Amino acid sequence: MSAPTPQPNHAPGPAAAVWAMLLALTAGFALSNAYRTVAAILAAPLSAEQGLSPQALGIFAGSFHLMFGAMQLFMGIAIDLWGVRRTVLLASPLAIVGAVISATAPGYGTLLIGQSLIGIGCSPAFLACTVFISRHFPASRFASVSGIAMTVGTLGMLFTGTPLAWLVQSTSWRMAFTVLAVMSAIAWLCIWRTVHEPALPASTNARKENIGEAVARFGSLFMIPHTWGIVALGFVCYAAFISLRGLWLGPLLISRYGYSLVQSGNVALVLSLVALCGPMAFGRLDPGPAHRRRWLVVCTLLFSVLFAMIGFTHNAWGNIAAALAIGFLSGYLILQYADVRNAYPAALTGRAMAAFTMAMFLGIAAMQWFTGLIASMAEARALEPFGPVMYGIAALLVLAALAFTLLPSPPKHPAALQPHQS
Repeated sequence: MSAPTPQPNHAPGPAAAVWAMLLALTAGFALSNAYRTVAAILAAPLSAEQGLSPQALGIFAGSFHLMFGAMQLFMGIAIDLWGVRRTVLLASPLAIVGAVISATAPGYGTLLIGQSLIGIGCSPAFLACTVFISRHFPASRFASVSGIAMTVGTLGMLFTGTPLAWLVQSTSWRMAFTVLAVMSAIAWLCIWRTVHEPALPASTNARKENIGEAVARFGSLFMIPHTWGIVALGFVCYAAFISLRGLWLGPLLISRYGYSLVQSGNVALVLSLVALCGPMAFGRLDPGPAHRRRWLVVCTLLFSVLFAMIGFTHNAWGNIAAALAIGFLSGYLILQYADVRNAYPAALTGRAMAAFTMAMFLGIAAMQWFTGLIASMAEARALEPFGPVMYGIAALLVLAALAFTLLPSPPKHPAALQPHQS
């Protein structure tokens, strides 16, 4: 994929218009956050109605992320060839269709189809925001502006806390998808009315590749040695947080401590509020390229310790405190995006962001399947499943930190990497 070509770092219009466009794009990102965390609240009612095993729940939750991650390559190419606005407007209706299918699904198979369509429809959501920021804001502000966008996007998780738990308990899990479909349609209209990117310069248009060439150039990114450490860390870290918030938090509180659906929703709401603060805090605390990678390793190891604490400590308040700490610490994802931006020359930045985002969401799908398998194996041996699940996540985080540390690091001057060498 040829990179979504970095534009000169000036706004395409008044600053207020740029921020309005970014806000509209983050509305779509907020809905994708709601969809990816809905399983934490729906797990119990779905298990009761559909008789789903923990492994089936993991596949249900992971199907969104599998399609979301798999489509990053194609969405990156589409953003490059057709722009942010057109790509988002063409893909997003699939999320609406998927939500309607999920709301009316007669069985598990149809639910998986609905989740997959939602994943495809939401797939350009965050990539569109990061590319837009990289095009229209100075490089020195990338981490801080991305932190703001991620914070606004995290508002979508608030809906999948207490409000969704109350809605599901009062009506049914189907109503959750109905409301999300309506909210997705409203977000689509906001983007349609607000986001209007300027035409790319003629010289940029002349450099466009066809889809086959773009795919080949995207694949060549993995010939750069330091890509693998970046991908390894991205594959695990955000997946750990979403697996807790988006799948296991509700079942853990309900099964381990007897919480009601609304009570577990209250905890999810507070966790989401705490998670709102993380990206902005880490965006402002960004230590810069010289120390950023060390911070990433330390934060990943702290993540691992917190997950192990949830597995080991059978105390409701202790588990909740650890979950809240995980929510805040998850904001260090913004440092990973800043690391990707600094690890490649401008001509490769778009492809690198797409590859990182793809790894991140394929990682979520893999981790939710993997933790569902662990839980099913534990239950088959008459064991409480949440300890093994949390230990498994902690072990994966340690392995990711080791890979990031031991695999090659980016050169000090990434501009030396020419696109034809990738």
